[in-house]
Amino acid sequence: MSESPDAAPVPRRRFEWIRAATDRVPTRWFAGVATAAFLAATAAFGGLATAASPELAQLEPGDAHVTDQRSLTVKRAVLIDELPGSGVSPEEGQRVLALIVDVENTWDEPQGAGPEGIGESFVVRGVDAEAESSVARLDDATTGPELQPGVPAELVYTWAVDADDYAAGDELTVTLRELTLYTGSFVMTGQTWTDPVAEATMTLEIEDVGAGAEPEEAGDDG
Repeated sequence: MSESPDAAPVPRRRFEWIRAATDRVPTRWFAGVATAAFLAATAAFGGLATAASPELAQLEPGDAHVTDQRSLTVKRAVLIDELPGSGVSPEEGQRVLALIVDVENTWDEPQGAGPEGIGESFVVRGVDAEAESSVARLDDATTGPELQPGVPAELVYTWAVDADDYAAGDELTVTLRELTLYTGSFVMTGQTWTDPVAEATMTLEIEDVGAGAEPEEAGDDG
């Protein structure tokens, strides 16, 4: 979802109408040995009891979900005909599903907002994993932005969806996940956030804003 270096920048005025529209609307060897020994000992005494899955916290729109990686506040879910500058271009018979969030990078290194970065820390239930998707800043239309530590940003995550898949008033479920910081060694070096684990869930009601606001309308201060 990173922006092509050759792409012309989207004028800030052109992208401001989006805001107007939305206003309306790896296991180590020793660990393996220890685990094997534990399982063998447990089997000798009748096996493992079935463990209940931990219950996920239930959040409301506007609640912040904070991890060592980021703070993520999901605010709104919006359905719109198209969202120029967002990085998603719906085809005929499609619309744009948009999730508006506030994000702060709580790590001490810059992070991308896309699916290989902070975008991996949440999942929207029902959205096709193969659907065209993107993420952009709402203030300047930068797609695939990199977030600096401690600097909040308002972002819009978007997907091209079939027009009949969603409607106003439908409920959208977002699962919020915590990732673990992995430090590579030997062949792999560096640090990455990996192994997402679901921690909380949130249900939002989708707002349908139709075609959205016109660029002239968004830029009219009078």
